Amino acid sequence: MKTKLLFIALLGLMAGSFSACEKDKCEACHYDKAGAEIELGEKCGDEMEGLEANGYTDSTGTYVVHCAH
Repeated sequence: MKTKLLFIALLGLMAGSFSACEKDKCEACHYDKAGAEIELGEKCGDEMEGLEANGYTDSTGTYVVHCAH
């Protein structure tokens, strides 16, 4: 029983570490403005997800952000 419990705990730890790696994944991001591709540089994790979900806002408006996946 102890061995089985230890094995299950180890599997859970491994699964958690793999999902943490995905969250911190970094990609190059950009948006299109007046026919030009504006680079935002490399963004990671929550910052990248936020940009893709909410867009990038400057003084002329809000733009859809694309990050390479």
